[in-house]
Amino acid sequence: MEPLQIEQLSTRTPAVSADEILAGFAPTYRFGEVSFDSYRPDPAHPSQAAAVKALREFAVGVGTSSSGGLFGKLFGKKKDAGRAGIYLDGGFGVGKTHLLASLWHAVPGPKAFGTFVEYTNLVGALSFRKTVEALSTYKLVCIDEFELDDPGDTVLMSRLMRELADAGVKLAATSNTLPGSLGEGRFAAVDFQREIQVLADQFDVIRVDGEDFRHRGLPAAPQPVRADELNSRMKAEFEGKTVAVDDFPSLISHLAGVHPSRYRALLDGVEAVVWKGVTPVTEQAVALRFVVLADRLYDKDVPILASGVSFDQLFTPEMMAGGYQKKYFRAVSRLTALAREAQQHEPAV
Repeated sequence: MEPLQIEQLSTRTPAVSADEILAGFAPTYRFGEVSFDSYRPDPAHPSQAAAVKALREFAVGVGTSSSGGLFGKLFGKKKDAGRAGIYLDGGFGVGKTHLLASLWHAVPGPKAFGTFVEYTNLVGALSFRKTVEALSTYKLVCIDEFELDDPGDTVLMSRLMRELADAGVKLAATSNTLPGSLGEGRFAAVDFQREIQVLADQFDVIRVDGEDFRHRGLPAAPQPVRADELNSRMKAEFEGKTVAVDDFPSLISHLAGVHPSRYRALLDGVEAVVWKGVTPVTEQAVALRFVVLADRLYDKDVPILASGVSFDQLFTPEMMAGGYQKKYFRAVSRLTALAREAQQHEPAV
């Protein structure tokens, strides 16, 4: 029997260079080998096959120079030349990320693939100007889970997309909110309508219909492991693996001192995590940082054993009903899947 190798996330302070951060902007292992051919459109929803066709055609144009930049596209002629970006709109679970990753795989580099939050974190880590300089040399920038949660992000992403489009970079995004409706219900979107409209005008919207699992509700979270059983369960479930074992409150405190752009590096080499004494997160800033960690754990398919409260009790009812509810529902769903993988050996999908 191989022994466990025990680590602690709460003692790690990874140093990551700009090049290393940018190198991480690629599809996760879940979408590491997908393609348009491996996507299976549902015949009951013709828009899925239509989306594949539109993306194949869009891929052909990636890397070709376009005259006039964004403003030429917005106010000039040649609408048939296509807009700077393509935007996949549809519910959860209809394959939008699969399609976006397929586009990324289908075109030559340099190219970037990341979530909306990862791009805002990139700006925080590098500065806006250095981010523009780096990404302006790319042929394609893919933005998964596009969502605007506050006015600052609205202005930031509006400027970033505008400058990249002017530099000839092609843009592709997914979301479950039409670009003209981004920000609704989160802040006074009407006050930022100009910025939102600039974003909307950069994309051709492609609808991807299908069964939306928002109507199914959250999956039932497994019961937390009893504190006195955690060590024995850890040894039984994670034999021979590198496991990060942390007291949950210490981990939460530690995350405040690690920039979210480094959370991927924080998990380097970790094959499973164990959290002792999970407690509800009550502060918004803390919760949003933790959502980023949940996303990185899900990206790397890291199973979780935890004692304390169950993950469906992790965020307060006010948070789950507030402006960031999509982020929190996604985090709970992903953490639940990783906990089920550890306890019930069900793959996290």
